[in-house]
Amino acid sequence: MAAEYEEPDMDGLKHRMDGAIRNLKTEFLSLRTGRASASMLDPIHVDAYGATTPINQVGTVNVPEPRMITLNVWDRSLVGKVEKALRESGLGINPVVDGTIIRLPIPELNEERRRELTKVAAQYAEQARIAIRNVRQDGMHQLKKARSDGMPEDEEKIWHDEIQAMTDKHIKKVDSSLEAKQEEIMQV
Repeated sequence: MAAEYEEPDMDGLKHRMDGAIRNLKTEFLSLRTGRASASMLDPIHVDAYGATTPINQVGTVNVPEPRMITLNVWDRSLVGKVEKALRESGLGINPVVDGTIIRLPIPELNEERRRELTKVAAQYAEQARIAIRNVRQDGMHQLKKARSDGMPEDEEKIWHDEIQAMTDKHIKKVDSSLEAKQEEIMQV
């Protein structure tokens, strides 16, 4: 007689765990480390044309030198709104307006700000760990359902160990990414 239970969707679980790692790396890119990066502006949005618009969709973002970002705003009427969004972003950058070009000089990070940023990075990493654990929990629920549908106990144990190993591997990736990011932030 054929088995009536469904095996856990390991590809789906792995894809979701990988997604948590990708999201973490994207969040890490938005953290300012003392070097200019166009991705620092990704989380900033501007009220433009009656909608909240990502800042990179109202102008061209360039990094002409290691400590400078320039934003060439396409619509002159939006320059004031873009400048306001940059000031209120919490990046700690003071925009300099020159016509439709906004210059963002990246100041040197002080020790206190570096420590704050390492704490923010740790919070992002913890959110990624939680997301990975939630995916693991979904996998365990799939296993529990399969067990109640007739999966043999030894097979359940094999799947359980496989899901746990995948979880551990992804948590290690989060930890190593966090360690690398914190090291980058603390570099003077």
